[in-house]
Amino acid sequence: MQGLWAGLRGHVIIICALIGCAAWTAPGGAQPFPSRPITLVVPFAAGGPTDTLARILSERIAGQLHATVVVENVAGASGSIAGARVARATPDGTTITIGHWGTHVLNGAILKLPYDVIADFEPVATIAMGTQLIVGRKSLEANNLKEMIAWLKASPGKATAGTAGAGTGAHVAGVFFKEKTGTDFQFVPYRGAGPAMIDLVAGQIDIMFDQASNSLPQYKNGAIKAFAVTSPTRLASAPDIPTVDEAGLPGLYISYWHGIWAPKNTPQEIVTRLNAAIVAVLADPFVKQRFAELGQEIPPADQQSPTALGAFQKAETEKWWPIVKAADIKPE
Repeated sequence: MQGLWAGLRGHVIIICALIGCAAWTAPGGAQPFPSRPITLVVPFAAGGPTDTLARILSERIAGQLHATVVVENVAGASGSIAGARVARATPDGTTITIGHWGTHVLNGAILKLPYDVIADFEPVATIAMGTQLIVGRKSLEANNLKEMIAWLKASPGKATAGTAGAGTGAHVAGVFFKEKTGTDFQFVPYRGAGPAMIDLVAGQIDIMFDQASNSLPQYKNGAIKAFAVTSPTRLASAPDIPTVDEAGLPGLYISYWHGIWAPKNTPQEIVTRLNAAIVAVLADPFVKQRFAELGQEIPPADQQSPTALGAFQKAETEKWWPIVKAADIKPE
């Protein structure tokens, strides 16, 4: 009988290896992760830059985990509605969120949130380091940044700048642009950068301080003008756009990074498995190419870990919160 059981056990091990029993199984007889579809919450409207990155990643993450990954757009309140939804979700790895510098740093300094941007989430992976573009409608009479600033000064308070809401990167960048240039214009909040870009292309608003991933396709199609990149180096995917230093506004640097988070208390084994899947996807040549086309740089492997994301988010909070509060940026 013992010999029969030993033989059966050997067959079970072989079968398990063949069908890929590498899935993490929770102690106590719980089902392996993932046993249900995973919801990737996007804190902005469909069609925007964060949504675009989420959709590039989701299908391939699903392939890595052998699970269904559903993208859910939860827009509004500068991404804080989505933040609250994920912070309250069951910490079992089936609800995660993509976020960025605005949602997981700036919101904590500007909005009264029902959650803590750091303490109520488990970092999973840093996925992209991006920048912003200073862009304008195609019919804008200015053709470079200096001319744009002169145009704004000629009609103070009349121009309009689209944002994804109060305290978002576009809003904060616009506030600093005003301070550095002595210009004045009106902010027009939208439910996401995607809807704002639609109105910029249509000429309904004048300018945007926008993520490169959202603006580059429209710029390359000739639908908008691009005046500068908010970084010290030009974009490899759009080398004709000058940096803010070259364009005459030195030092206006904005790093628009993205990450993935899970709810607080998500088991470490699940966070590790999610991270491994995401790291594998970021190494995919197709993903690298698509991110590059959108002006996004994939961070080095040692910066993609949960620990690295947590440390970077904390450092960004310590850097930006005093600046935002000193500028007295309020919800619109």
